[in-house]
Amino acid sequence: MSALDSLNPEQILWIAGGVLVLIVLLLVALLLRPARLPSAVVAQLGHLGAGQQQLRGGLQTVSETQASTQNQLMQTMEIRLNTVQLEMQQRLAEMQERLNTSLHGNAQRTTTSLTQLQERLKAIDKAQDNITKLSGDVLSLQDILSNKQTRGAFGEIQLRDIVSKALPTDSYAMQQTLSNGRRADCLIHLPNPPGPIVIDSKFPLEAYEALHRADTDWALKSAVANMRTSVRKHIRDIADKYIIEGETADGALMFLPSEAVYAELHANFPELVREGFDRRVWIVSPTTCMATLNTMRAILKDARMRAQAGEIRKTLAMLHRDVELVVERVGKLDTHFRQARSDLEGIGTAAERAGKRAARLDNFDFEEVDVDDNAAPLPLGATARTVPE
Repeated sequence: MSALDSLNPEQILWIAGGVLVLIVLLLVALLLRPARLPSAVVAQLGHLGAGQQQLRGGLQTVSETQASTQNQLMQTMEIRLNTVQLEMQQRLAEMQERLNTSLHGNAQRTTTSLTQLQERLKAIDKAQDNITKLSGDVLSLQDILSNKQTRGAFGEIQLRDIVSKALPTDSYAMQQTLSNGRRADCLIHLPNPPGPIVIDSKFPLEAYEALHRADTDWALKSAVANMRTSVRKHIRDIADKYIIEGETADGALMFLPSEAVYAELHANFPELVREGFDRRVWIVSPTTCMATLNTMRAILKDARMRAQAGEIRKTLAMLHRDVELVVERVGKLDTHFRQARSDLEGIGTAAERAGKRAARLDNFDFEEVDVDDNAAPLPLGATARTVPE
């Protein structure tokens, strides 16, 4: 490669421009000089013309090289552009496929999520309906408990439900009128002792609510006093109305249809519980009432078994007589079986002898017949005995 090939086009243009400027300056100098140029200058000008021709050839070569390089560069760029275009198309296709897959998966997940959301919304709607119904029930319960008569009916209904689950229907009576004209919520027919016992339902709800609403010391003291007064009055009324000597048991039960009120009495008013013990009035809640009634059920069962002990003994005697009759009849049946077995043995012996005689007749062996053959045949009812052959 020549020195011109190592130059870039810009450097070559700068060199060519400088040479042209030099030539112009020399020509101007020659024109301004009147005398003839010496031979040395003419020779120098010839060399300059040859250099110009060489420079023109170098510039043409550089132009051709630049054009060739530009064509190669264009071809290379075109190939690379095509390659990049193909790669871009492939990547776009892959990206579109992944996007479609992702969209399909997202659609399925969205559908599943919407289905689950719909189910949860249904469950929430159902729970909301239950909450609405429960709210209505709570409001109804508040309406019931806000009135003394309806609150008393509520306690009586709860007491009836507990008693009906624990005792037989013939062992108690609801709203039973006593000899003093008082009507008991429930009368349990226990045997003597202790005798019939009364269960009366009481519900000091106002005093209990006032006790829990108290936010000052004065309100708390007033609520505590009200609670003591209300419970003492209930204990006194039950002791005076439902404990009748000779008619009822020497005690009665006060049923509180609220475990919270029962727990409050035992936790903060133990003196009221002891006062009930002194007046033989035992305070019970739904849980302790069920336990007490189960104990009463055991007492009733034991009393009924004692009352029916005579009937049980009579039935056992009749059963023993029936067993004796069965044993007697089995003995008679065994005698009949022995007689039938003896008759069967006699029949077998007679049949065997008849078979032997038939065999002799078949062989015409008349000379061997004994005189005993004229003997009378064995009766069917006779007992088994040895028969001579």
